[in-house]
Amino acid sequence: MKILFLVHRLPYPPNKGDKVRSYHLLQHLRERGHEVHLGTFVDDPEDWQHVETVKAWCQSSYFAGLRPSWAKLRSLVGLARGEALGLSYYRHAGLRQWVQRAADEVDAVLVFSSTMAQYVLDLDLPLWVDFVDMDSAKWRDYAPRHSWPLSWLYAREGRELLRFERSVARRARASYFVTDAECALFQSAAPEAAERVATLCNGVDATYFDPAGEYPSPFGADEQALVFTGAMDYWPNVDAVQWFVEAMLVPLRERFPRLRFHIVGRSPTPAVQSLAGEAVSVTGTVPDVRPYLRHAAAVVAPLRLARGIQNKVLEAMAMGQAVVAAQTCVAAIDACPRQELAGAETAAEYVEQLSEWLTHPDRARAVGSAARQRVLARYAWAAQLAPLDRDLEALA
Repeated sequence: MKILFLVHRLPYPPNKGDKVRSYHLLQHLRERGHEVHLGTFVDDPEDWQHVETVKAWCQSSYFAGLRPSWAKLRSLVGLARGEALGLSYYRHAGLRQWVQRAADEVDAVLVFSSTMAQYVLDLDLPLWVDFVDMDSAKWRDYAPRHSWPLSWLYAREGRELLRFERSVARRARASYFVTDAECALFQSAAPEAAERVATLCNGVDATYFDPAGEYPSPFGADEQALVFTGAMDYWPNVDAVQWFVEAMLVPLRERFPRLRFHIVGRSPTPAVQSLAGEAVSVTGTVPDVRPYLRHAAAVVAPLRLARGIQNKVLEAMAMGQAVVAAQTCVAAIDACPRQELAGAETAAEYVEQLSEWLTHPDRARAVGSAARQRVLARYAWAAQLAPLDRDLEALA
């Protein structure tokens, strides 16, 4: 089929959560023989070097430049229009014109992220939407964690975006979310579209994330390394590492003086950079995250604002690592608690679990080995994207 694929961020390189998913969606469509027409934004100046690579994968393409600072100002137009600010943020006249032309050449539309649906709601084409997570709920959850006026703004965004999400779901043939829990949450908020809501789970490239490869250790010979990975300009990640340093690092260091916490990921904010010191390393962008995962004593993901399956958790499991993560993350993954993946809610629970693994490395290795086997058996991308295949085949 000829498919118009609209993505809110260039789906390459797969170096952060949403780009991992959109990249594998794009590659999956190509591997199934579909002709892809891609419309996307480039919001990182470093990503322009990858445009030619992505262009070669597509029959046609349009790359809209986006400067986040200007886009944030432009999004305030949404206040006057009474719409979600995210719609104004991702509004681009050139992309809209390209979509109108491309619509004459395609059979169907696949949208990645709800805000991109604004370009196709008026088109007479079959539409599928990968919401990934319920973004309106994310903004709603942000509100009580901030003071006014951000608390008011985030609550408003949650309400207005839900209104738009419901209109998109009514139009779509199928709406996908990354977990069953997110599906159920959206179905309760949009009962009129409940029958067309389905799970499209995240996967992991276990061939790339393979602990059997040769990876030189980035750590000192005498240290016990705990690792957190992720884009460090994403607020839930920032909140997670700040909480870990403030509430967990000191009691752990009292028991394990050689312990060091490594925050590994691109674009660390000033708040993250300020955490760096004797006991904390802030790497910024690294050429390859696998050495950090391979040689860590354990991996931690204390995400208090996480939604859905976290790629960082699946990748660490694929690398044979023992991972302790937020219970909400663990509940979204089909894994045996404590045997393949450990969950925690309070700082004390994180400290207790990590202390066990640091005291008994053999137990951590056993959990990591079982975690990789779980990923191999359950989380290959081709298997996870099978529901999309069935929907497209039904249309064909």
